[in-house]
Amino acid sequence: MTTAVTTRILRGSAEAFLAFVLDVERYREVDDKIGPIDWVRTVGLVTEFRFRPTVPGLRLAPKVVSRMRLTPGQRIDIDYSPRPQNRLAHRLSTFAASFECVPDEGGTRVTRTISIGLPRLFRVLEGPLLQRRLQRSIERELDLSQSRTW
Repeated sequence: MTTAVTTRILRGSAEAFLAFVLDVERYREVDDKIGPIDWVRTVGLVTEFRFRPTVPGLRLAPKVVSRMRLTPGQRIDIDYSPRPQNRLAHRLSTFAASFECVPDEGGTRVTRTISIGLPRLFRVLEGPLLQRRLQRSIERELDLSQSRTW
């Protein structure tokens, strides 16, 4: 399992930042791991969207449906939607991610975490290559988020 974690203090409120993340089309502008989006659906505190991920270090990944669960003002937890939507993705990898927001002097402390696990055959990719690329990607994500109006 490869896990990348980064924290930044961003201007603005947790609510505004989390709303920015939930606007998947807008958030895609700062997240290079979100490829073309087919659809987005929100029901209550859960947003699902179908897209082709662009996983750092992997050339082609199957389309997946991700599920984001909002805890208002605090966090978003992200994982694959359950089967049958992601049969292939569940076979090829495990995935969990989150944004945790805590009020901080001058803004909001945002901690971004992503964990990806690959089957034994592909674990050689989980080493330094995926770790480095994933870490750089989430750092870039939060740095670019700072420059956005949300």
